[in-house]
Amino acid sequence: MKKSVAAVSAGADEGGAPSVRERVLATAATLFYQEGVRAVGVDLVVERSGVAKTSLYRHFATKDDLVVAFLEREDAEYWRDWDSVAAQAKDDAGAELEAHLRWIARHIAGPTYRGCAFLNVATEFPAPTHPARAVAARNKTELHRRLTALARKIGARHPGQLADHLVLLIDGAYVNGQLLGKKGPVHSLVAAGTAVILAAERR
Repeated sequence: MKKSVAAVSAGADEGGAPSVRERVLATAATLFYQEGVRAVGVDLVVERSGVAKTSLYRHFATKDDLVVAFLEREDAEYWRDWDSVAAQAKDDAGAELEAHLRWIARHIAGPTYRGCAFLNVATEFPAPTHPARAVAARNKTELHRRLTALARKIGARHPGQLADHLVLLIDGAYVNGQLLGKKGPVHSLVAAGTAVILAAERR
């Protein structure tokens, strides 16, 4: 009997319980994000997920493979949430840009926030050839591409430059929010972003 589409999408077994791969990945994702990748060993992932080490290695040959899968999961969730925010803007590019800034600011001010997963991993693995850095770079490249497209829709004279400025603001907020939390200047992200957008529209 085949798994249902929903079960496959969720990484669940036929009975509805998470598959071994999904249990390992969900556990690793939580630990990597909260503790840092280098601080978390495979043994801890095995212990917390309740699976045998052989089962973990059956799905992830190396820890690097697990880190890449973690970031790919984060990437998919990020764009799913982005698309959800975009859908509410109803094809109004200006409103969508502001909505994304508000969504990011809320995320940073949340109780479980511990930085941007992509920036965190890139910091932990400085070697440009590390496979996880490629996933992190892809996320940031896609962010710039989407912001450029929105900048073009609002009529910015230099869409790529506006996207540059917004990426710098967003990534700065991600880093500052990790250090200072919601008491820091993250509350000014929307105002700063709006000012940059308005300035770009006037040129």
